[in-house]
Amino acid sequence: MNKLFFTGRVAAAPVLANHGDSKVTKFTLISNEYAGRDEGSGEAKERQVRIQFTAFGSRGEAIARNVLKGDQLIVEAKLSNNDFTDGEGIGRYGYDFTVDNFDFGAPGELKRAQLARRQE
Repeated sequence: MNKLFFTGRVAAAPVLANHGDSKVTKFTLISNEYAGRDEGSGEAKERQVRIQFTAFGSRGEAIARNVLKGDQLIVEAKLSNNDFTDGEGIGRYGYDFTVDNFDFGAPGELKRAQLARRQE
């Protein structure tokens, strides 16, 4: 089995949906990583890595209920193929990143503002 550990900020509010008896939450994490030096200026460059994750059941509900845009999440996930044949008989290939476990990280700007309002 493969494992992925990824730490990033939530790009937008997680979306919780019902699929039959299952609850499914989708969210995207963004992380900046070093991308070398600019040849002209010598300054460090960064690139954004964005990964969409799927969380099921109580994990997904906890994320949807407690996470706002900008909050940091530390995710342990597994990678699996999402291959299928579309209605026209064309093979489509993709990947799913399914959350096995997670921890809440640092709150984002929206969460900090929300917490400050509660203190007033």
